[in-house]
Amino acid sequence: MRASQLFCNDASHWSESADRLERAGLVFYFGTRQMLADGAIYDSLRRRFPEAHVVGCSTGGQLAGTDVSDDMACALALDFDATTLRVISVDIVGAGNSRAIGRAIGAGLKGAGLAGVFILSDGLHVNGSALVEGIVDEVGRGVPVSGGLAGDGADFVETLVGCDGPPVSNAIAAVGFYGDAIRIGHGSAGGWDVFGPMRRITRADGNVLYEVDGKPALDLYKLYLGPEESRNLPGSALLFPLRIFDPRHPERSVVRTILSVDHDTGSMTFAGDMPAGWSAQLMRGNFHRLCAGAAEATQRAVRGAEPGPGAQSAAIFVSCIGRRLLMGQRIEEEIEAATAELSERCLPVGFYSYGEISPDEESGFCQLHNQTMTVTVLTEEAA
Repeated sequence: MRASQLFCNDASHWSESADRLERAGLVFYFGTRQMLADGAIYDSLRRRFPEAHVVGCSTGGQLAGTDVSDDMACALALDFDATTLRVISVDIVGAGNSRAIGRAIGAGLKGAGLAGVFILSDGLHVNGSALVEGIVDEVGRGVPVSGGLAGDGADFVETLVGCDGPPVSNAIAAVGFYGDAIRIGHGSAGGWDVFGPMRRITRADGNVLYEVDGKPALDLYKLYLGPEESRNLPGSALLFPLRIFDPRHPERSVVRTILSVDHDTGSMTFAGDMPAGWSAQLMRGNFHRLCAGAAEATQRAVRGAEPGPGAQSAAIFVSCIGRRLLMGQRIEEEIEAATAELSERCLPVGFYSYGEISPDEESGFCQLHNQTMTVTVLTEEAA
């Protein structure tokens, strides 16, 4: 496998890393909604790599080298020696159809030699956990699924996903990797601390949370945020995600973050399922633990891929927009901690998302995470 990074401030010109590729089979790209909306970024990559699958999404900021940028789009071009690719694009109509759409994606990708799936999904109109469950229903738990939900900074207006065409809203792109040569490593870690009393989800429908302890869910957040920050919902709620878990299996907890709020009903829409009867507890960030979690996730992904000595590899980082909002100007500390775990032959790209998809570190089950740093490392075994 060969890889190259590309960066641009202007769609008419991309700067490329020293190991410039003449051709590529797959190109990932990431940029803000404003950068991607007119399709010029996609068009320029299509001209540069006419034979490649070109897949990308809008973000809450992207990784430009080892810096976080809102002004520079980034891309990763990959040229495989012995790996076959299959790419699928689907439209999503309402979060309620997420599991069925996931099954359709999984049915389109499953087959002999499927080694892994990478997903980029609309970030506002999907139930991410149901989407992943639908994919796993078809491909099986033995096939790792990773990726993320597209972002729109702290605006929550529209997210865009492109798959061999200009990026659009309400879309999902999926890439399947096939063969014995491809090696895919995964890692995910949080770094948030729980606080406050344990609560119980008493009324919910899919990813819409209506009541906690019999009271409107939105009132809980307004209580902790105060009048000033409550006016900035849903963005301000990203600083206080919820840890939820089935009381029968407290070790299998997941973190959920907010996509939208409804002041009339007092409800909150999260990126994944909020099952009634589950326990919930508020969380807040710890700078040191967030950076340590990013490094730990990268270590796990590198170990999982096991790049050979001198082998080219690539790392795709997907981190939650909530982590960026919390860390502010210190966000580059997270990236430095993560990229320090990579070899010189591993090229990093990535973006800040509305949800991260990766196998769980304890159960191994692929699922939607929130407020995590997830890492996917790709390489090929030498022939």
